[in-house]
Order: sequence, then C-alpha cells, then structure tokens
Amino acid sequence: MDIYAIGASFIGTFVEFVEALTIILAAGAIRGFKSSLLGAFSAAVILGALIAIIGTPLVHVIQLFWVQLFVGLFMLLFGIRWLRKAILRYSGMKALHNEAESYEKELKRQQATQKDANSTIDRFAFGTAFTGTFLEGLEAIFIVITFGLSAKAMSSAIVGAFAAMIVVVILGVTLRTPLTKVPENTLKFIVGVMLTSFGAFWLGESFGVAWPQKDLSILYMVVTLLVISFILVQRCKRALVQSKHLPQSGGIGSGSK
Repeated sequence: MDIYAIGASFIGTFVEFVEALTIILAAGAIRGFKSSLLGAFSAAVILGALIAIIGTPLVHVIQLFWVQLFVGLFMLLFGIRWLRKAILRYSGMKALHNEAESYEKELKRQQATQKDANSTIDRFAFGTAFTGTFLEGLEAIFIVITFGLSAKAMSSAIVGAFAAMIVVVILGVTLRTPLTKVPENTLKFIVGVMLTSFGAFWLGESFGVAWPQKDLSILYMVVTLLVISFILVQRCKRALVQSKHLPQSGGIGSGSK
C-alpha cells in the first residue's frame, strides 16, 4: 500500500464527499430524505456503471465542463429563488411560512391520497441530490484516477477514497437528526445560501474561473451571501416601515387642501 496515494486520495475525495453530503442533507431536510437519498443513490449507481464500463478513460470521455455548467445553473437558479423568498420573509414583506398549518395541510393531503403517498417522489429533492452527487462523485473519481495513475498505486487511491466515504456517511447519519430540528424558515434560508454558493462556484469552474484556495471559496461565498442577505433584510424592513407611513402623510396633506 502507498501511504501517499491513500492520504492524498482521502483528503481530495473527502472534500468532494462533504460537499455532496451538504446538498443531500439540505434537500432532504426541506423536501424529504426519501427523495434526496434516492437521487444520491441513483447518481452513485450511474457513476459506478460508468466506471465498470469505461474504466480509467472515463476522465477523457466525460467533459466536466458540461456537467459543471448544467449543475451550476440548476443550483444557482433554485438557490437565488429560495434566498430571495427568505429575505422577503425575514424582512416582513412576505408572510413567514406557517409550519404548523403546512403540516396539517400535508397530513390531510397524504390521508386523502394514502395509496399513492408511499410512492411519491419529490422531483426537486431528487434532482438536487442527484446532480450534486453526480458532479461531486465524478470529481472524486477524477481525483482517485489522477492520484492512482501518478503514484502507480490505484488500489491505494481507491482505499483512501473508500475510507473518506465511510467517514462522510457516518457524519451524515450523525447530522441528520439535529438538522431536522432546525425551524423550516431558517433551514430554507440556509439552503438558499448554500445552493447559491455551490451554483456560483461550479458555474465559475465551468468557465475556468481560478477560485482562490479552490473549494474553500464556497465558504467565502456563504459568508458573503449571509452578510449581504442581512443588509438586504434590514433595508427591506426600513422600506416597509416607510411605505406604511406614506398613506398617512398623504391623507394629512390632502385634508389641509
């Protein structure tokens, strides 16, 4: 066994697996873990089939540019949409999501369609988890193949990636329960920030953007979006307060005439 190949593969794939886990947990907590996990599993099966059929030439067969472009656009568009709604909710311009009311509606809906409830798949959760897992898994495969060929120790690189996957799976199982206890409105806001950050990062990578410190740039974007969102919420609150006072001042002015 080559220790260098194991360590390099572990570190490289661990980052990719954590990013995939983040997307899977986010989509699952909001729209259902059944659909999210099914999407991730489907992506893993397809990737496994590609490796079995094509093997190491997979790096040259699949153009990473198109995968990053498609997934980046998908994540960015949905992320911006969710983030916009979250900002409007927290600023008071849009009513906060009533979680108790939504739960009752969903319960009645499932009771009315009890026969089909078990087979229902949420397309958004499935698609988000599938595309995120496929892209991150593809990048992890590229890392394993690159380190394995360069060190002439493919088995060691595979061992490192497998070890990273086990650690990330344990991490996911540990984080799943606490994540489901986060209020839905807050969770949607966090997911909006995360999807926007991932989408911008992958879209930039597809166009050859040299991100500083590579994947760590996602954290910088998350922090930046949180700060910008906070500023926008405060500005929207002030605008809302001013708009409430405008009709009153207009009425006084019209009375003096």
